[in-house]
Amino acid sequence: MAEPLMAQKGPYVEETEPGTYWWCACGRSGDQPFCDGAHKGTAFMPLEHTVAEKATLAWCGCKRTTTPPFCDGSHRAF
Repeated sequence: MAEPLMAQKGPYVEETEPGTYWWCACGRSGDQPFCDGAHKGTAFMPLEHTVAEKATLAWCGCKRTTTPPFCDGSHRAF
């Protein structure tokens, strides 16, 4: 299986408004941590996540989390 690109080593910590978000799983998006369609032609698909209320979230930037779409500290291994 192909490895995703590492968009950045740490998480994207963002104040996130309620709504539906598509987390980039391939690492190729120019709109990190969210999908912009750059995965087309790869084996990767974005992950849909719904945010119910405004919150500060740590979206995974290394794309190797075991708890997608959020950071679990996996970037520390690289």
